[in-house]
Amino acid sequence: MIQRIISKEEQEKRKRKNQFILGGILIFVMIASTLGYSFSSSDKNNVNNENSNKISYNGYEFVNQNGFWQLNLGDFQFSFTNNPNQVQEINAVVNPLSVYSGKALYVSSENIRAEFELNRVFNSVILRKQYACLEGENCNNDYPVKTCVDNFIIIKEDEVANITRRDNCVFISGPEENLTAVVDEFLFKTIGVK
Repeated sequence: MIQRIISKEEQEKRKRKNQFILGGILIFVMIASTLGYSFSSSDKNNVNNENSNKISYNGYEFVNQNGFWQLNLGDFQFSFTNNPNQVQEINAVVNPLSVYSGKALYVSSENIRAEFELNRVFNSVILRKQYACLEGENCNNDYPVKTCVDNFIIIKEDEVANITRRDNCVFISGPEENLTAVVDEFLFKTIGVK
C-alpha cells in the first residue's frame, strides 16, 4: 500500500483540527456534567424544602433543623423529634405550660428517650426537675415520695398509647418504639399547639 505524502502544512492543519474537535468534546462534557449536577442537586433541595423543611400547624410554624422540629414561641425555642402531623391524636385534657413555669417538676420514667424529649421542652420553663416516686407505687430508689398535689409526670411503657391527668399528675404511656411520639403529643397539647 502506498501512502500519500502529506506536507508539513497539511499535518499541522490536521493536528489543529483534531485538537479543536477534542477540545470541543471536552468542553461539551464538562458543561453537560456541570449542568446535570446542578439540576440534580437543586431537585434534591426542592424535594427536601417542600416535604420536610417547614410545616404550619394551627398557625404555628415548625422548621426542621438538624433532625429536630423547632418551634419559636415568644422568647422560647422548643425542639421536638416529631412534628404535630407525625403524632397520633390522643384525646386528653392537660394543664397549660404556664402551670409548670418556674416550679419544680417531678418525673418518673421507664424510657430515657421519652424522658429526654420531655426535658428538651420543660428544662427551659421549670425551676428544676427531680426524680420522684408516686405515693402508693413501689419504688426501688431513694427518691422522694410525691403526690398529685405536686407537678408530677409519670412515663411508662405500655401496649396502648394514652395520656391521662389526675390533679397535677400526668400519666403518659405507650409502646417503647412510639413513646417519644406520645410525649410529643402531650407537649403539643401543653404548649397549646393542639
